[in-house]
Amino acid sequence: MTLPRHEGLDAVLADPAGAVIGLDFDGTLSSIVPDPAAAHVHPEAPGVLADLAGRLGAVAIVTGRPPLTALALGATADGPSLEDVPGLVILGHYGLERWEDGRISAPPPPPGLDLVRARLPEIARSLDGVVVEDKDRAVAVHTRRAPDPAAALEALREPVAALAAEAGLAVEPGRMVLELRPPGMDKGKALSSFLAEREARSVMFVGDDLGDLAAFDAVDRAGIPGVRVCSGSAEVTALAERADVVVDGPDGVVAFLREVRAALD
Repeated sequence: MTLPRHEGLDAVLADPAGAVIGLDFDGTLSSIVPDPAAAHVHPEAPGVLADLAGRLGAVAIVTGRPPLTALALGATADGPSLEDVPGLVILGHYGLERWEDGRISAPPPPPGLDLVRARLPEIARSLDGVVVEDKDRAVAVHTRRAPDPAAALEALREPVAALAAEAGLAVEPGRMVLELRPPGMDKGKALSSFLAEREARSVMFVGDDLGDLAAFDAVDRAGIPGVRVCSGSAEVTALAERADVVVDGPDGVVAFLREVRAALD
């Protein structure tokens, strides 16, 4: 592919040492699959990110997954893994948990999660094919395996919202998923804090789902040149409408990053 001309992208290429690239995981670096536990990173993504990391100010994965889960799913059969990306930072649970240099830092999980763990499976059992995923500091309910995933998701919205309110948690909607998680943090706040920490002079963020809109907002508010990249899908169009660059899923993301790396030579 040919890189488009864009002020934010031009700034990344002109001053890579001052650039931060943030990326979502599911739907961006890995394909969306019916079973979240069966996801795996695009086989070429770790190698491309490793090449970029040597040139850029920082590379960060900003995800709703726990960092250690992203790392486990970021292994490849015969190539580098995400753990091999130099200086990689993973801001997991929307920034509540951080992995860097092999160490995890995070606040204690909120007590409301115990209530959700007790009640959400009972709510999910009322619908065929609905699966509950315990993410340690969050709990998600997936409808992708249901006979009618969209109808199941709609049926869950009200009871899940009521449970979240009782537990003092926030509901994060996504691609055939509702996630109950601690309030007060989102991908935008996580990205903004990371940009300030690294004294970034430009920023790129790549995402695919509704939770990534907050990161797009952070790019807009950063006060530095920025570029918003959407890993496009038919399921979510809101990001494509906001993006400066739209690519075709994880394959397109890897191809785009490969071109960015080539442009830095």
